[in-house]
Amino acid sequence: MVLVKLITPKKINDLCHFFARRRMIRLSLSVILIAFFFPAFSQDNSPYTRYGLGDIVPSTNINGRGMGGISAGYNDFLSINFNNPASYGSFQAVRELKSKKLLYGRAILDLGLNIENRTLIDPRITGKFTSSNALFSHLQVGVPLKANWGLSFGLRPMSRISYRLIKRERLFDSNSGLPIDSSITTNEGDGGTFLASAGIGHRITINEKQSISFGVNGGYMFGKKDYSARRALVNDTVEYTSGNFQTKTTYGNLYFNGGLQYQAQLDSSVFITFGAYGNIKQTLNGSQDIIRETFFYDANGGNVRIDSVSESKGVKGKIEYPSSFTAGFTIQRIPDNKKGGWLIGVDFSQSNWKDYRFYGQSDSVQNKWELRVGGELRPSLSSARKSYFGNVAYRAGFFFGPDYVKVKEKLPVLGVTFGLGLPIRNYNRLSPGQATMVNLAFEYIKRGNNNNLLKENMFRISAGFSLSDFWFVRKKYE
Repeated sequence: MVLVKLITPKKINDLCHFFARRRMIRLSLSVILIAFFFPAFSQDNSPYTRYGLGDIVPSTNINGRGMGGISAGYNDFLSINFNNPASYGSFQAVRELKSKKLLYGRAILDLGLNIENRTLIDPRITGKFTSSNALFSHLQVGVPLKANWGLSFGLRPMSRISYRLIKRERLFDSNSGLPIDSSITTNEGDGGTFLASAGIGHRITINEKQSISFGVNGGYMFGKKDYSARRALVNDTVEYTSGNFQTKTTYGNLYFNGGLQYQAQLDSSVFITFGAYGNIKQTLNGSQDIIRETFFYDANGGNVRIDSVSESKGVKGKIEYPSSFTAGFTIQRIPDNKKGGWLIGVDFSQSNWKDYRFYGQSDSVQNKWELRVGGELRPSLSSARKSYFGNVAYRAGFFFGPDYVKVKEKLPVLGVTFGLGLPIRNYNRLSPGQATMVNLAFEYIKRGNNNNLLKENMFRISAGFSLSDFWFVRKKYE
């Protein structure tokens, strides 16, 4: 006799979600590995990363970057706005009308990668320097805990340090003014800051047309700064040993920020959302190794120490990370069968970098403000049924303001952006709730002008992948 074990609809449903979650976990682990291995293959070289905590990387997801970087009043149930944790309360969760029990919720895996090309231009000469890199942007997971409650956690970079400058010069005797020797000095910097965080958001319905949301993110901010200056004297008759002046610093501590959003329905299809988020000044704990040594260069082993002139390890200190605040709004029209949808948003941000201190020392930085403007267009639902491009979201925007780095003169920044939201058709019949979006952002950024020591032009292509599926489905079969 052959025994046949029936597979009930409940078991099929459980299997579908089991494999969907495994896929999300494997993809998450892969992106975490990319986050730490991509910098090893990058060719970035920007002297401006020498100051403060380095070059501030884009803080928004790929959706927002295509719209000039807006985020204060933005939320989307297929992506994660990790800047404003109040948006977590808008994660898709459907509940039963009578019992109010959760029927299902949509989990989201949102990740992004960047490819950048930078061109440094010295206004005083005709030469220029170009470098490229590929870097991890963010990895974020969002799940609805229940209706109007959302949880999100992930990892993203906050800043990046990457430069290498070589200076060749002739040394002169300070008394006689006669030339002595030639020297080659190599200044290098490496490091950056990461944030691993988790946050929760809650939306409260005021009435049928109004709601208010609150949220908070908490996590651990950590990073490193490794600066070195290596000098070698060049002489035809006398051999000198080379000197290395190096300071390695690691730092980290808890980090918190909070946000809110207020949404009102203006008519049947138009909504306005006001949002704000920010953080107070945070203190990071540092540990520093100060190395002064002589060395020689070996073709096989690199720099080899000859003698330690002085060395101090584990020097404790504090890094003051500044407070920041962002406020803005979006006005959005939901597409219907006859008319398309649109979104317009404006953000203003302020960061108090004058409060920045590194082991009690200030740096060539200043307070930073930025104005961001962007929008999105979506075709009508009737167009969406006719062609693929009727399902695409088209985005554009711009931003401007002074950079937080100030070397003699202010460093103006201007950027223009364009983006696309490309849906991927779901061919998995066993899991009809799956939804995948590929978000692309193209940014052209100019930093500096002829009054600055260096101008920097950058073109960045960002690709974001938003994968979502039903995370929880209430049992219908036993």
